[in-house]
Amino acid sequence: MKKAARFWVAGLLFVSLALVMLGCGAGDTKGKAASGKDSNAAKEKLVVGTDATYAPMEYMDKKQNIVGTDIDIVKAIAKEIGVEVEFKNYGWEPLFPAVSNGEVDLAVSSITITDERKQEHDFTDPYYVAKQVILVPDDSRVEKFQDLKDKRVSVQINTTGHIVTKELLGKTSSKIVAAETMPLAIDEMLNGNADAAVGDNSVVNDYQKNNPNKSLKVIEDDSFEKEYYGLMVKKGNKALVDNLNKGIQKIKDNGVLEKITGFEVE
Repeated sequence: MKKAARFWVAGLLFVSLALVMLGCGAGDTKGKAASGKDSNAAKEKLVVGTDATYAPMEYMDKKQNIVGTDIDIVKAIAKEIGVEVEFKNYGWEPLFPAVSNGEVDLAVSSITITDERKQEHDFTDPYYVAKQVILVPDDSRVEKFQDLKDKRVSVQINTTGHIVTKELLGKTSSKIVAAETMPLAIDEMLNGNADAAVGDNSVVNDYQKNNPNKSLKVIEDDSFEKEYYGLMVKKGNKALVDNLNKGIQKIKDNGVLEKITGFEVE
């Protein structure tokens, strides 16, 4: 009986020691998590919406990846502020409600910062300077924006090109051909449904460059004001705007932004 009791006590001590060791192990794991040693396993990720029909700023490559100048800029910003990014192609019109209802954390899509848009959304500091230009057939007599007053003009719907054209022709003018994308707006002109197309210089110049077989010319007009692109976020999300602004300033200071765009942002 005494021998059996000794075995029983020894077994009880073994189990107690195992429980103590297990407890220590659990404590160490919690300590690692608290100290942050394992906290980098899941990095923060921002979902970014765009309209990938706006080469060279944002478009789909042959492998259906979203690429472009805007995309490279956001990736550079994300690297500086230590977050991951996932891009989703929403199209232009659905992009704005996607930001408002939180489907995406932010939007990058050559979005000009305007007073009207700032009523519904918040914007970062500018990261790109653009200007409207006119695209017409090579034999067109159009020389300036005012020459379009009696013409049919194609634009991408609800862009700044659309806004300035409505100011010239009238908000309800039947002479404005509003397309879902800028390439479709240019097609409307090429098909004879419009006499000219108005859009951002980066996109229009890129189209002309990549379509040398089409007889087109780009007209610049000093009446067009400079426009500034910003990243668009949900109204009131100051923390995200501040963080993104830190990244924008860093890529301005280290020269990465100028390397991507080819010019220094004012």
